[in-house]
Amino acid sequence: MPGRLQDKVAIITGAGCVGPGWGNGRAACVRFAEEGARIFAVDLKAETMEETLALTRAAGGEIEPHLCDVTDAAAVSAMVAACVERFGRVDVLVNNVGGSARGGAIDLSEADWDHQLNFNLKSVFLTCKAVLPQMVDQGGGSIVNTSSTSGIRWTGAAQVGYASAKAAILQFSKVTAVEFAARGVRVNTVVPGQLHTPMVETRLAGQRAGGDVDALLAQRVKRIPLGWMGDGRDTANAALFLASDEARFITGTEIVVDGGMSARCD
Repeated sequence: MPGRLQDKVAIITGAGCVGPGWGNGRAACVRFAEEGARIFAVDLKAETMEETLALTRAAGGEIEPHLCDVTDAAAVSAMVAACVERFGRVDVLVNNVGGSARGGAIDLSEADWDHQLNFNLKSVFLTCKAVLPQMVDQGGGSIVNTSSTSGIRWTGAAQVGYASAKAAILQFSKVTAVEFAARGVRVNTVVPGQLHTPMVETRLAGQRAGGDVDALLAQRVKRIPLGWMGDGRDTANAALFLASDEARFITGTEIVVDGGMSARCD
């Protein structure tokens, strides 16, 4: 039986991961490949993609790695051209690059503010800008951008640059969805909550819990009504639905993947 993305070509940015386990990009590569997609996996560093490539190939998927700084317009244009040269088209774009920096409106430096907007938001703008002409020329496509519950709620830490960028992604997606709907391109957003991804151990525990991973996990689980944390596979499954023809009548909207956290008052 054909997969849900059978023979579709998917660019997935942020395809690597900072450690072992299920980050959003890695999980998307594997899940999309399991459903028949051909994967053009994009990240800044080759070593972060090694496990992604191995897991995707073990699942029987076809995956082509490509190194790219997605905050660099020329590099992004070259990346899209390389995908078209390799696979002939681009059916799906999943924007998954991002990361937070702690700091509120007073203590976040101007340099960190600029970096947060470039890393989390400009990267989405540049990849969409480069991919959209190709999708229009070929008659359509699907873009799935990745926001965060930090873009819609206070999630426990002052990270104003990250939160602002992730909120902007939601509106960017809506505006772009309406503009390109008549040309066959759908644009939607996945909004992950506090998932247990490798970034928890490698970065967030040091930022927020003095390096105590168990303490940070306990803090995060306490906020989630379901009482447990998902991981990158949950984000990937939502992105898979939005990318597939099952979502053919869905554009300009978002799916929140947070175990009910953003629905709570406390």
